[in-house]
Amino acid sequence: MAALTVTILVIEDDRSIRRVVQGYLEQAGYRVLTALEGESGLALAQHEKPALIVLDLMLPGLDGWEITRRLRQSNDPAVANVHILMLTARVEEADRVRGLTLGADDYMLKPFSPRELVARVQAALRRLQRLPASVAAQVLAHRGLRLDPTYRTATLDGAEITLTAVEFDLLYTLMRHPGRAFTRDDLLGVVQNSASSAEAAYERTIDVHIKNLRHKLGGAGRHSRFIETVHGVGYRFSPASS
Repeated sequence: MAALTVTILVIEDDRSIRRVVQGYLEQAGYRVLTALEGESGLALAQHEKPALIVLDLMLPGLDGWEITRRLRQSNDPAVANVHILMLTARVEEADRVRGLTLGADDYMLKPFSPRELVARVQAALRRLQRLPASVAAQVLAHRGLRLDPTYRTATLDGAEITLTAVEFDLLYTLMRHPGRAFTRDDLLGVVQNSASSAEAAYERTIDVHIKNLRHKLGGAGRHSRFIETVHGVGYRFSPASS
């Protein structure tokens, strides 16, 4: 898919930041829509169904957390599964965890490099648009859980599960290697394609995504039905029968 066909929505109330982000993304070849506040941004997301949203947290009206919550609860898969990259000046861990728990895929701290933001966007879209040739047709099925990487669908005991792009990639990686323990650094490489920046090295990101996955798969705690915590290492897909 050419970049020109991809729509990105930027919801940011700071006009100077919005202009910079829009300019860099348009220079990279994307169609960019913008919104100044939460309500209009949410309406644009629901109507235009962008491939990715760059979302400020502190907005007039609906804030970024509430927008994320409403998007993830949408009955329209194209809206519910949109990739969300949060922008925030809030450095507290609790704020980052809250955004990820609600379903954000990635985040960047302000001030940020516009070039890095474009790189993050491009990496996310590559994950959404391209599958490695070796696994493109490999449907995985185990104990009632089925993942189809071609259509990026997940079902559990015949019922569809709505996963974000990052959640799908994490689960698919774990499920391809049942019993193998993955470190958090391994999994950061899967979801962000880079662990070079301070934000990308934030291992709590993986913990929150795994917690969300366990909830959607009907389990919780260190030994859920499918994803186990490996003490001192990270996580693995449990090969045992339930």
